[in-house]
Amino acid sequence: FTDHVALGNEEWNPWDADEKNELAASQQRYEANLKMIKYARSHLEQTSLRVQIWGKAAIGLYLWQHIFGGHLEPADMTAQWREGSQNAGKTYFSFLTGPSVVPGYFSVEAEHVVLVLNGREPAKVAYATQWLHYAQSLMESRKIQHVAVVLLGNEQCNNAWIQPYLKRNGGFVNLLFVTYDCAFLNEEDIFQWPLGVATYRNFPVVEPSWSMLHDPRSYLCNFLGTVYKNSSRETLIEILKQDGLDKLCWIAAREQWQPQETNESFKNYQDALLQSDLTLCPVGINTECYRIYEASSYGSLPVIEDVMTPGDCGNSSVYHSAPLQLLKTMGAPFIFIKNWKELPAILEKEKKMGLQEKIQRRKKLLEWYRNFKAWMRQKFINTLENSFLPSDKG
Repeated sequence: FTDHVALGNEEWNPWDADEKNELAASQQRYEANLKMIKYARSHLEQTSLRVQIWGKAAIGLYLWQHIFGGHLEPADMTAQWREGSQNAGKTYFSFLTGPSVVPGYFSVEAEHVVLVLNGREPAKVAYATQWLHYAQSLMESRKIQHVAVVLLGNEQCNNAWIQPYLKRNGGFVNLLFVTYDCAFLNEEDIFQWPLGVATYRNFPVVEPSWSMLHDPRSYLCNFLGTVYKNSSRETLIEILKQDGLDKLCWIAAREQWQPQETNESFKNYQDALLQSDLTLCPVGINTECYRIYEASSYGSLPVIEDVMTPGDCGNSSVYHSAPLQLLKTMGAPFIFIKNWKELPAILEKEKKMGLQEKIQRRKKLLEWYRNFKAWMRQKFINTLENSFLPSDKG
């Protein structure tokens, strides 16, 4: 991907027409940030909160690298132990991940812990439960004071197993951030968390480049994925073939899901996102899929099948726009459709759209996605600080 990013040595900001001023301003910001980092490092004791994040699910990498913009050492993704740290707000965060991070075999260096867990299927729940019991024992022996959980939830929202661990139900977990449109979200101690990109397939943090924004793209749309029998994905492929639209789009359908990408299939997928104006996002087991966030990373507009999938997901007391409540609430500039029969009309319109209009749309999408991640980061930090820091009652 680096060849799309290399822009000589100049730093370039796609969101400002006056690039010279922007260059000077970004240089100033960079220097101000450096000063801030140096200051923060020398005043570590002044941060009010130290939080250790234990990344025991791949979604932890989305939290740390994509939303927090954090780094990990060593960079090698297969390393047994990886860690990183940063200051944010009043908090010093450290992040640990890797197979060697196991209960009792690493030093707990903060009084406040965020556990990142996978609750997608029974075997994962059993593993997650071991971590919760470990955290509970640390609470009971007063080694830690607070616990929050970021949970990759079940795709049908069968997350009842976590309920007894929540403080509101007599447990010890102060806060829960959970993926998908879980019906028990309340915006008090249970919050929706984005699914993000497939970090378990090593999907990278993508920096927008000049060519990503300005180059014409070869395809109107793309869909690379598994086509399940009797699913709306079959309907989608039929509709594309009927009108010969599959010739204008990059379509690569397979009948079996493959958890591990080959280098070639992954490169194909990234190229398809980069070379298509639209990315088609049919529902899978859940409406929310990695593809939505991955397409946004490359400025390819997601066209989302906006229907509820079977299971226990749905509206909650605070959200009434399921599915994809979080993205809709945040004003995601996507195309939402109820039926793939609407697609030919969308592609017709797409054919007539000029490059300038597409460039503006890409800018809007990339800027929205950048702001979305920044907002999620801020919300996460504020929520932890409000919950973990003693409130000043003076």
